[in-house]
Amino acid sequence: MVTVTHLEETHQNPRRWWALGALVASMLVLGFDTTILNVALPTMAGELGATTSQQQWMADAYVIVFASLMLPAGLLGDRFGRRRMLVVGLLVFLAGSVMGSLAGDVNWVIAARAAMGVGAALVMPLAMSVLPSLFGPAERTRAVGIVSAASALGLPLGPIIGGFLLNHFWWGSVFLINVPMAALGVAACVFLLPETRDPASPKVDVLSTTLTATGLGALVYAIIEAPDRGWGDRLVLALFAAAVVLGAALVLRERRADRPMLDMELLTHRGFLLNTLAATLVMFVLSGLLFVLPQYLQAVLGNDAFGTGLRLLPMMGGLLIAARAAQPVVARFGARAVVAAGLVVLAFAALLGSRTSVGDGYGFTALWLSVAGLGFGFSVVPSMDGALGALPADRAGSGSGLLMTTRQVGGAIGIALLGSLLASTFRDRLDVTGLPAPLGHTAGESVVAAHVVAGKTGSAHLVASANASYVHGMGLVLLVCGIAALATALLAAALLPNTPAERRSEGDEPPAVAPATADAGQ
Repeated sequence: MVTVTHLEETHQNPRRWWALGALVASMLVLGFDTTILNVALPTMAGELGATTSQQQWMADAYVIVFASLMLPAGLLGDRFGRRRMLVVGLLVFLAGSVMGSLAGDVNWVIAARAAMGVGAALVMPLAMSVLPSLFGPAERTRAVGIVSAASALGLPLGPIIGGFLLNHFWWGSVFLINVPMAALGVAACVFLLPETRDPASPKVDVLSTTLTATGLGALVYAIIEAPDRGWGDRLVLALFAAAVVLGAALVLRERRADRPMLDMELLTHRGFLLNTLAATLVMFVLSGLLFVLPQYLQAVLGNDAFGTGLRLLPMMGGLLIAARAAQPVVARFGARAVVAAGLVVLAFAALLGSRTSVGDGYGFTALWLSVAGLGFGFSVVPSMDGALGALPADRAGSGSGLLMTTRQVGGAIGIALLGSLLASTFRDRLDVTGLPAPLGHTAGESVVAAHVVAGKTGSAHLVASANASYVHGMGLVLLVCGIAALATALLAAALLPNTPAERRSEGDEPPAVAPATADAGQ
């Protein structure tokens, strides 16, 4: 039995900030592992003899498994203990990293990445779900901001760390770097985090879990493959159809169950539903920014992987400022106004970035990147805090799993749709006049491929055309991102519940939660 007094004692425990440090370490390693492999793929392809398809699988195995298993992972944490399953996730992630560092075959690398996806699926939702047990409403916005910033900060750290490691060590070091970070996270979780669980949560339904994992896996895989294969490709259409059928079967099964594994009632909580949609649409926009920028910074502006990561830091600076300032701003103006305003700032940054030209250089990019970071922080931090705050305490794991899964799928959709727009625009505008057909086809695959072909043929015209075509495509992507952010801002302003932080901090106490247990002293 958890009483208000028991929760208050946990919220006042000075160890809670050290425990937050453990969660930050966990989220940081997941963040940079999302992008670190991209730097190593060319080297790994040469040493392992990997084909283009195999390289795609090395990158995608992690994403597909990650997105597919987050919902069941949240339920496992509710039932068996969130700290326990968080530690299990970190250990699985650690084991997969060791396997990847020792792999001498492409298939073993793919298997290692899939194992790391299993671990990440446990860590991501559970790291968020333990925050309500550590922090009261007055501090939770700040805690969510810190954890979100750690997750986002890892994205540019991936190329920075990967570039440094590849300059000094072998390609397996991009896996091995995860080991000390994961081990530190395990130790910190064991000694600092309180254990929370809901013994009354539904039992794990194997069939529902399978339907969830395979349905989401099919959807994410279809979204990833569609830009390369085409949206009308038979495999892509079959995967979309399978995702719909599996999803429908899951919904029917869960609606008929006495104790459903996937609690559809969570979607009836207006605060949870609308804040989750807002956070997901923000991830759609952000995924577009992070997808187009690395290629622009490397191919068009001529930076290496290490330099590219450094040049993404202005966005992280804006995010860190916004994450720190979110709590007092929400306290004064209310969550609805802050989320809507943050989305407007993000839209302004994307629209400003869409005006980028080939000759602008990095200074202009750094300017709108900083603005984008501010918009991202002020929109996603209060929306995630609002979604978590709307959850019943005994369903924090399953609810945060649904929240993080939706965000992950939103990011994948953003990359797929916006990547397809960028690729088609680049191919249509690229001038390959005078090149043999095979070389012209190769040059149209990407701006990097066009630069390689130009280097072999000595064509300065192809370089100029490739850069101009890519910047034009990037401008269209950012324009779409800006429009999407503006549309989301209007929806947030009209529909989001307005929950000023001062109301919660001045008098609203967390309710007593009968079915959950929290062992704060462990």
